[in-house]
Amino acid sequence: MRRVPVAGERPYEVVIGPGALAELGVVLAGTTRAAVVHAPPLAARAGAAVEALQTAGVAAEAVVVPDGEAAKTAAVAAAAWEEFGRLGLTRSDAVVGVGGGAVTDLAGFLAATWVRGVRVVQVPTSLLGMVDAAVGGKTGINTAAGKNLVGAFHPPAAVLADTDVLAGLPAAEFRSGLAEVVKCGFIADPAVLALLEADPTGRRDTAELIERAVRVKADAVGQDLLDTGVREHLNYGHTLAHAIERVEDFGWRHGEAVGVGLVFAAELAGQAGLLTPAEVARHRDLVAAIGLPTRYAGDWPRLQSVMRVDKKARGASLRFVVLDGLGNPRILADPDQAWLDAAWAAVDGGAAQAAVRGGTA
Repeated sequence: MRRVPVAGERPYEVVIGPGALAELGVVLAGTTRAAVVHAPPLAARAGAAVEALQTAGVAAEAVVVPDGEAAKTAAVAAAAWEEFGRLGLTRSDAVVGVGGGAVTDLAGFLAATWVRGVRVVQVPTSLLGMVDAAVGGKTGINTAAGKNLVGAFHPPAAVLADTDVLAGLPAAEFRSGLAEVVKCGFIADPAVLALLEADPTGRRDTAELIERAVRVKADAVGQDLLDTGVREHLNYGHTLAHAIERVEDFGWRHGEAVGVGLVFAAELAGQAGLLTPAEVARHRDLVAAIGLPTRYAGDWPRLQSVMRVDKKARGASLRFVVLDGLGNPRILADPDQAWLDAAWAAVDGGAAQAAVRGGTA
């Protein structure tokens, strides 16, 4: 079993490997009650979590929420709070999030807000959840204005990344998770890039890739829980990605949007003279090799408007995480509009399709 410590005021471990779910009862030993939050497709996995807790003497019950981003609404949160009240959860009890990134985001938010904070253990069932959403204590729900704009910082008591579940994960979902893995390679760990260039499926070295990505995130979170400094670097590629998700009403997978966002951020850094053409091309080539989109046919003015309410924005200023050379992230504030337009042109799927129809590409 691989274990990655996450430092901070409330340190915890990310446990990675087959059978990690078996540690749930150990983590919550002595707890009286627990609510196991899950979406309908994960009923069997949630049932295993409930059974593990009951075996450990914890009175556990399942709380079912919608699947995917549909779970991350104020209405769903309110319904879950009512369930917590029915179960009699107190401040000495716990919430367990079993599912992908959407469910772990919601479960963490519910735990942060119920009686002003109860423990949460995250049991991610997707690659995306294991390497990103479940780690770091960011929790949240969506609003009409944007993604994750309502939330709290609430570190988990533990993250149990049971890799057994990945064998049955659909290929598209696994690829989506690889977007967060390759992001960690670009911002901090070149070994990740080498592993994925050798095997873009990510299946050969899955456990090592998860551990390396989690270590990158753990290092940032340990220094900056509240996202005011180095933790912002984990949002590489996410400013445009979150706008795409919002414009598409979350019809795009997160990792698919991040794929486009990574290429856009690299192109923007290239325009600013921070990345070489070869480094920009490496982004596009590796994202494409993984099988993620590198282009998006969208409404550029609308995307820019949505990006202005991104969590990294300050006032009317657009702020992007970019690379000043591979492995050296920084913030680029108020980039020149010509740079933005040129970076958009490089990922504009609508323009590319029009050019093909016109016989110019």
